[in-house]
Amino acid sequence: MASPSLLDVEQRNRLPTLYEVLSRRTLAPVDLFSFYIYMRDQQRSVDYLDFWLDVSQHMSLCRHYVRELRRSVLVATPELEKAESKGSSAAVLDNMDTMGDIPLVEAGPSNTRNDLPDEKDADQRLSAFLRLDGHNTNGNTTEASHETNHHERSASDEQARESSETRDISNSPGHTVARADIRASAEKVLYTYLLPGAEREIVLPDEMVSTIINLVEDDGRDDPEVFDPAKDYVFQAMERDAFPGFLQAKALGNLVPLSIVFRLAFALISFGGGFWGAFYVVLRPKPRHIRCWIILPFVVAVYFIITYQYKLDPVMALLGYSEYTFMNWAPIREPYVRKLLNKRSTSVLFIGAFIAAALSVLFIFVPGTSL
Repeated sequence: MASPSLLDVEQRNRLPTLYEVLSRRTLAPVDLFSFYIYMRDQQRSVDYLDFWLDVSQHMSLCRHYVRELRRSVLVATPELEKAESKGSSAAVLDNMDTMGDIPLVEAGPSNTRNDLPDEKDADQRLSAFLRLDGHNTNGNTTEASHETNHHERSASDEQARESSETRDISNSPGHTVARADIRASAEKVLYTYLLPGAEREIVLPDEMVSTIINLVEDDGRDDPEVFDPAKDYVFQAMERDAFPGFLQAKALGNLVPLSIVFRLAFALISFGGGFWGAFYVVLRPKPRHIRCWIILPFVVAVYFIITYQYKLDPVMALLGYSEYTFMNWAPIREPYVRKLLNKRSTSVLFIGAFIAAALSVLFIFVPGTSL
């Protein structure tokens, strides 16, 4: 799991992007955990985010598999001179050397990788290798059984030994990821989110879903590129429909909807009590030192009404806390968001103080009358 660099966070004098949130490069309250809760409780579309995370996990699994496979082959053939005398090992080593050292970074949408040629090229080579590896794994036994020519049988046996050696290495006790795990991961994504009537089916274009189903079930593919179109589609949907609301709720406010509704109800009750008391002290001529008590209900009412209007509790924001579920508060750790909320809180407090003072002065100094 990628952890945000403290230097990067401090230098980011702006709101984060969706890619930065999904890549775990941000801090609370605009981190991935907060975005997940927002998608679950407010947007009601957490399945799309889970699909993104599962596909990213599938990409990470593939990268782990290739890295471990490459290291195992290098350990098995430490010297190229010895590898040259072992045809199968040399072939496997040459094939793995073309992969390079796959970086274990958070998988992003393919359109963001266009700006990173090295990462895009590494992902393409990763998918190409997995397609070749999967083809060899599934096809070598069948091909060998149908060969009749001695030369062709020898070539097929050689290829089978290469694939068998690769599979033996990948399934060794020292390996944490096996080739079957990648296939199982791809099928899990397909059966959970994409098949019609799936448990957590997400809405995607029919043509896109049909293509992915054919690639996984008919062609036997399980490389990450299979899910790239769906992943990009989901990313754009979240960026367009969910992320602006998330930033507004977490970077410009610090309250959840249920808390906002309760504050509105409490503000209306306080306003009712304040106006009842204000009219009472006016219609029953009371001295001004008694009228001053109406300041309390008006201050409470105005405070809660502005928290409803701005979806921001200024006192809690100045203390450095944001509400992620009802009555559960977490520290604000993102520097720019903390600074932004402090400015908004100060402005909101000035507005509330002005309104409360105006109402209090009106009913304290208005001439009394007796009915």
